[in-house]
Amino acid sequence: MTDEVWMRLALAEAAAAEALGEVPVGAVIVRGGEVVARGHNLTHTDQDPSAHAEMVAIRRAAQATGHWRLLDCTLYVTLEPCAMCSGAIVLARIPRLVYAAPDPKAGMCGSLENLVQYPRLNHRVQLTSGVLAQEAGDVLRAFFRARRSK
Repeated sequence: MTDEVWMRLALAEAAAAEALGEVPVGAVIVRGGEVVARGHNLTHTDQDPSAHAEMVAIRRAAQATGHWRLLDCTLYVTLEPCAMCSGAIVLARIPRLVYAAPDPKAGMCGSLENLVQYPRLNHRVQLTSGVLAQEAGDVLRAFFRARRSK
């Protein structure tokens, strides 16, 4: 399967977040050609500032695999991860990250800084960006446009 196929699953998770009134960000963790875990933003639903799509997916993947080190997994996410999520990606030892849209206000995988490839940390992540970026960006822009018009 290609990065686009997995990112479409992450976009489906973003739609699930939007259906809950959450910011539409979705994530999927894949290992060996199979989905290990999915997640979408649940910050408002759970009243938990750490319940970003990536964090939800990482927690679920650790439970599903029985280990907190996700050494042979790829994380697909529709928006560039923030500092918190980037830190969790490094700590979980996820070897590969694929994200769709950049986040010029909070993105820490190249936009503001690059924590997942920071040379002083003990783990660096292979990074692919821009997979279905237009589509993911359109979803986010439409969500915030609608929110501002209310």
